[in-house]
Amino acid sequence: MTPSTEYAAEWDSGYSGEHATRPQTVGYGLVDSPAFLAAWIVEKFWSWTDHDGRLAAVLSRDDLLDNLMLYWLPGTGASAARLYWESIRQVNEWIAGSLDATVDVPAGCSVFPRELQRPSRRWAEKRFTDIRYWGEPERGGHFAAFEQPALFTDEVRAFFRLVRLGLAASADPRVVTRGSACGR
Repeated sequence: MTPSTEYAAEWDSGYSGEHATRPQTVGYGLVDSPAFLAAWIVEKFWSWTDHDGRLAAVLSRDDLLDNLMLYWLPGTGASAARLYWESIRQVNEWIAGSLDATVDVPAGCSVFPRELQRPSRRWAEKRFTDIRYWGEPERGGHFAAFEQPALFTDEVRAFFRLVRLGLAASADPRVVTRGSACGR
């Protein structure tokens, strides 16, 4: 385990354990109390977003409220929690299981610095056999598309540019790797 994975396992995965084993327990609060829903979700944004101690510098209160309303208005807090119960074993197998099932289509990876699980390129290449793009942006966390939309869009475009041009990872290593030095 890398230091970031160890920290995430100890301090940032309690919600996952709750969702994966007893989703209805937390689900009742998520659909019954707007205060509970806000506390549950905003804490995740606070912990998993790349910010300098001021979440509002990255996501405005309106941004957070918009996100909360996606759960509150249709009453989907419990079903969102239940998704973990339904899929966590398969997700854990993908992350830590055997590498028999490889992904052989062109892949692009952007590993943001505040993501919970940050695989090394060496690990990723065992599962994804045709990595065409590897990026390690300077900013961003678990919600990178929400907190850094322009940077996230640049990462997606950089990958698809390589795919459109038919470039393989070995064709030009200077354009395949962006951001800080690869590997941890």
